[in-house]
Order: sequence, then C-alpha cells, then structure tokens
Amino acid sequence: MNINLTLVAQFLWFFAFVWFTARFVWPPLMRAVDARQKKIAEGLAAAEKGQQELVSATGKVEELVRGAKAQSQELVANAQKRADEMIEAAKEAAKVEGERQIAAARASIEQEIQQAREQLREQVAQLAMVGAEQILMREIDSAKHKDVLDTLSARL
Repeated sequence: MNINLTLVAQFLWFFAFVWFTARFVWPPLMRAVDARQKKIAEGLAAAEKGQQELVSATGKVEELVRGAKAQSQELVANAQKRADEMIEAAKEAAKVEGERQIAAARASIEQEIQQAREQLREQVAQLAMVGAEQILMREIDSAKHKDVLDTLSARL
C-alpha cells in the first residue's frame, strides 16, 4: 500500500466524519447546549429574583414584627390603664361604702345614746319618785305637799 493513498483515504474518511458530525451530530448537540445555557440563565435569573423577593419579604416581616410589637405594647398599656381605672373605681366604691357604713354606725350610736338617755331619765325619774315618796312618807304636811304638786303640775 502506498502511504499517499492511505493518507488521502484517511483524509477523506476524516473529512466525511467531520461533515457527518457537523451535519447530524453537532446541531442537536448545540441545541442541547443552548437549551442548557438558557435553562441555567433562567435558573440564575429566578435565583436572583428569589433573593430580591427574600430581601423584600424579610423587610416586610420585620415591619410586621415591629407593628405587632407596637400593637402588643399598646394593648398592654391599655390593659394596664384599664386595670388602674378599675382599681381606682374599686377604691372609690370602697370609700363610699366605708363612709356609708360609718354614717350608719354613727346613726346607730346616736340612736343608742338617745335610748340610753331615755333609760337614764326614766331611772332618774324613778329615783326621784322613790326619794319623793320617802320624803313624803317622813313628813306629811298637806300644805307643803300641795305646793310641790302645784309646781309639778305647772311644769308639766
């Protein structure tokens, strides 16, 4: 075999292989590479968009957390204010009730004092009667007796 003929045959086979590869193998391969590049580019764009959305969502979450904290602090402050108001109202009601009970106790004491005075008057009157009876028993002088009765009837 001739080396030139071998080289020419190898060149023709190589050329046929390159042509076949360029014609039938290379276009689908390039389409697959292009599709893969496009898919990778879309994935990167989606990842970038996802990162931006994550940053945006993080900001919104922080804002919502701040709002919730502010709202909870406001609710706690309102509850504390309401509790203070209820305590003050209870104190005022207790004060009014205490004053009412004090007034009732004073009235009761005043009534008992009046009753004690009445009982004391009755006892003094009885003692006076007993004393008068004993005095009258000792001396029965109708003139003096009549004068005492006249002065008593005048007083009544």
